Amino acid sequence: MLMIQVASANPAKIKAVASAFAELFPAETLDVQGVAVPSGVAAQPMSSDETLLGAMNRVAALADCKADYRVAIEAGLDGDFTFAWMVIEHQGNIGKARSASLMLPPVALAQLKAGEELGDVMDAMFEQNNIKQKGGAIALLTHNKLSRSSVYHQALILAMIPFLNPDLF
Repeated sequence: MLMIQVASANPAKIKAVASAFAELFPAETLDVQGVAVPSGVAAQPMSSDETLLGAMNRVAALADCKADYRVAIEAGLDGDFTFAWMVIEHQGNIGKARSASLMLPPVALAQLKAGEELGDVMDAMFEQNNIKQKGGAIALLTHNKLSRSSVYHQALILAMIPFLNPDLF
């Protein structure tokens, strides 16, 4: 059995991790657990560097757990785009990747720069409730063609490259 600890209680993030690991390890039984841990950065990271730091901090917060893999997903901004960093720790080694980026409407960017969080801004713009734990801004802006979990799934597999190819890393 593979134990995977996710540095979040967000169902969309946990679902993405479970889906990606199930694809990578189809013969394994998986125990995927989410745990809320602090990011150590702003609730709405405003740069790629700050977003990566939040993901690294979240993985570090799981250091004492006995999981095979520790996974953090931190969403943030990079200019006019939102995206997320994936950080995976396994046996002291780190794999990381960025998700796809999506443009945000100017009105949303203005509210984020004024201190609001993306989930709250999207909830208000689209008359939703707690979209960040569902399909996310991605689902709303793509008319449900993509979801937060679907985009994170691909990036999580990319973050696993060092573990899938240990002889190269």
